[in-house]
Amino acid sequence: MNANKKIIIIALSTLAIGLLLGWLIFGGSSETKMDDEHQYTTEMAGETVWTCSMHPQIRQGEPGDCPICGMDLIPLDNDDGEELDPMAVSMSPTAMQLADIRTATVGTMDPVKTVRLNGKVQEDERLVSSQSSHIPGRIERLNVNFTGEYVRRGQVIAYIYSPELVTAQEELFEAQKIKETQPQLFKSARAKLKNWKLSDSQIDKILESGTPSDEFPITADISGYVLSKNVNVGDYVKRGEPIYEIANLSRVWVLFDVYESDMPWISKGDQVQFTVQSLPGKTFESKISFLDPVIDPKTRVAKARVEVPNKDNQLKPEMFVSGTVEATLPKKSNNVVVPKTAVMWTGKRSVVYVKNTTGSGVSFMMRDVMLGPGLGDSFIVESGLEEGEEIAVNGTFSIDAAAQLAGKPSMMSPEGGPAMTGHNHGGREMPASSGQVKEKETNPVAISQKAKEALQPLYTEYLKFKDALTADEFDQAQNTAFDLKTKLDKVNMSAFTGESHNAWMSYSSDLKNALQHVQHLKTIAELRTTFQQVSEGMIALTKAFNPLDQTLYVQFCPMADDNKGANWLSAEEEIRNPYFGESMLTCGEVENILK
Repeated sequence: MNANKKIIIIALSTLAIGLLLGWLIFGGSSETKMDDEHQYTTEMAGETVWTCSMHPQIRQGEPGDCPICGMDLIPLDNDDGEELDPMAVSMSPTAMQLADIRTATVGTMDPVKTVRLNGKVQEDERLVSSQSSHIPGRIERLNVNFTGEYVRRGQVIAYIYSPELVTAQEELFEAQKIKETQPQLFKSARAKLKNWKLSDSQIDKILESGTPSDEFPITADISGYVLSKNVNVGDYVKRGEPIYEIANLSRVWVLFDVYESDMPWISKGDQVQFTVQSLPGKTFESKISFLDPVIDPKTRVAKARVEVPNKDNQLKPEMFVSGTVEATLPKKSNNVVVPKTAVMWTGKRSVVYVKNTTGSGVSFMMRDVMLGPGLGDSFIVESGLEEGEEIAVNGTFSIDAAAQLAGKPSMMSPEGGPAMTGHNHGGREMPASSGQVKEKETNPVAISQKAKEALQPLYTEYLKFKDALTADEFDQAQNTAFDLKTKLDKVNMSAFTGESHNAWMSYSSDLKNALQHVQHLKTIAELRTTFQQVSEGMIALTKAFNPLDQTLYVQFCPMADDNKGANWLSAEEEIRNPYFGESMLTCGEVENILK
């Protein structure tokens, strides 16, 4: 019995010790395992994720190259905070620093702009006279033989032989003989000579001499400089025919060219300061006395006239001058002014990014604005912003790129949408659209050879623009784009007549709108957006006018313009993509051939 009790006690003790050891071994290791897994999960959650800016579906745990396009991967910021507005794009302080994003508070100011004007000195039209011959006959002598010579009023400038005047003198002598009996006849004969601008003293001298004079002097009616000489010795002139053009240059006009874009800033009475290159160190100042009410249809400028005293004859006609006007628009209650770098312009819309700071961090919201006149490096904002709001003034394209990747509203996608996924590489799904760009409908229009020659420089500069973007050369691309804008302004519109004139006005207007801010663009991405708009216009223009003898290729990239696709013109069939440059140089295909 005692032995059984001992066995039972030993068994129970062994069981208790086993349970205790099992709990210590397996329970403790399970807790340790859970702690290890939690630590591993935490480390993975805190690990930096790397993605591709062109293919955001790529996610890797370490830096490297994109397996699709080969671009360098970039770190993907984790947004743990909540956004108050689902349409805003959040950016961490690190991302803002890397993208060089700077902000400023919107303020108001008086809309003052320094308008630069170029012009030329011209003679005052009111002080220009034609010196005519009062006597018909043949020019015997010219005392003023070249233009630019100064003449004084009453100076003898030419001698003329007039058979009619000789006859009139003989009639005067005959009338003098019967003066006592027929005085009225004598007065009529004398008056006939006075009608030819002979003075009483000249007529008295003729009567004293008793013989008719063969040559009669022509005297200057005004003082001034001879602008043109219209006759030579031996020429026959009629009564009233001009023989000289004489200008009094004691007061001159300066005619400045005012472009359409500057018309809101220039008005009659504005003070103008100007300099002349041939008179260094000297500044002239006067007011605008007249502004043309009509714009010249060829040059697209209006003339602003400034009247300037010229006693020392320093200002000579046809001198070039450069002037400035401190122009001020009528002050409104809220003249909001923002830097040009803050505005992104698509041709139809102008947008800015407004900064919002909350407990969750910093976010930016895109907002459409209506722009007023430009003030050099800034714009007046007519509507869309209020004083005191904070906006991005640098790095706006980086914010817009982040918005596109996040599917938020952006410059090219105002309604937002899914992030772009790129080409169909390795079985990945391509965009739903076929990739074809909807082009403007064009109707062929016949133009003259003169018009075709006028368009040649546009294609030369456009192809240079395309090549510079292909090589990722920002400065060269901007310069060639500006040259294209200059060549566009110089196209002679008179070469386009009839139906082609209306077509040219439409195409040139689209191109000018696309290029008007090209000199102010700061990044190559902005230039590529401009290039897309220019390409659409050039393709439509080519299809309408067919101005070239060479073959052009319409090429297409399905990834450009946020996967909507974009076309461009090339003189070579080989694909060299201007929208992505070296990063995706051969992306694209030939869509059409224009012969």
